[in-house]
Amino acid sequence: MMLPGFTYLIINNYLPLPGLQLAFKRLNYSVGIWKSDWVGLKNFRFLFKSIDSRIIIRNTILYNIVFIVLGTSFAVFVAILLSEVSSGWQKRYQTVILIPHLISYVVVGYIAYAFLGGENGMINNQILKPMGLSPVSFYTEDKYWPFILIFVHIWKSFGYSSVIYFASIVGIDRTYYEAAEIDGASAWDQVWSITIPLLKPVIITMTLLALGRVMYSDFGLFYQVPQNTGLLFNTTNTIDTYVYRGLLESNDVGRAAAANFIQSILGFLMVLSANAVVRKIGKEYALF
Repeated sequence: MMLPGFTYLIINNYLPLPGLQLAFKRLNYSVGIWKSDWVGLKNFRFLFKSIDSRIIIRNTILYNIVFIVLGTSFAVFVAILLSEVSSGWQKRYQTVILIPHLISYVVVGYIAYAFLGGENGMINNQILKPMGLSPVSFYTEDKYWPFILIFVHIWKSFGYSSVIYFASIVGIDRTYYEAAEIDGASAWDQVWSITIPLLKPVIITMTLLALGRVMYSDFGLFYQVPQNTGLLFNTTNTIDTYVYRGLLESNDVGRAAAANFIQSILGFLMVLSANAVVRKIGKEYALF
């Protein structure tokens, strides 16, 4: 039973590892990876010497921190609400909240444009205009996009996370709640005294895994949803979109590999650090 998954793991995760040397080479397609010239750490300077390096690193880290905090809080909240719904409706609600997770970001980008478009957008034409307010040019003003991107990310991802937390809530022994009811605890008291504490291991595990990707960004969210609009780069440009645009212009695979290598190392260190903190607080909650 393990063989298919183990085979996939080897092919997808371990066989490509020799390709890490691309981060230290300037790829020459005529001679291939192995015979291309070594350039040392030159590819890594691409990220840190750029005038945009501060912006893309800031955006990548801050967005991910907000996604983790708000996304986790909202997913747990929805999971608790699901647990209070009758079993007949639970499956229906789970299906509804999972639909955004299954939609491609290309489609999400068009949906966002249908709402935010300057001339035909629903917000400008159906909401602001009837109220006598001036239309908003969302795709030329970057100040709105931190809120738009956070909203879109939570809308698209909370369903999957909430189902995971809901499965954990279902596994909680119901005798805890029965005893609490006998003692006169309200539903709110039961959530804070039983559900949240017993969900803590799952929340910590999910958070630690999310911290491993704190230097990565969801490419579809930051590229497709803002429609790759240059006027918005101050708040929508991240490491992944920056490297992608650099590849389109220079076709420098070495720089892209170097950026990915840095992201992986920093993510690994972040997980180790966070896990060490968790071990000091509560050893039983740590991943290792």
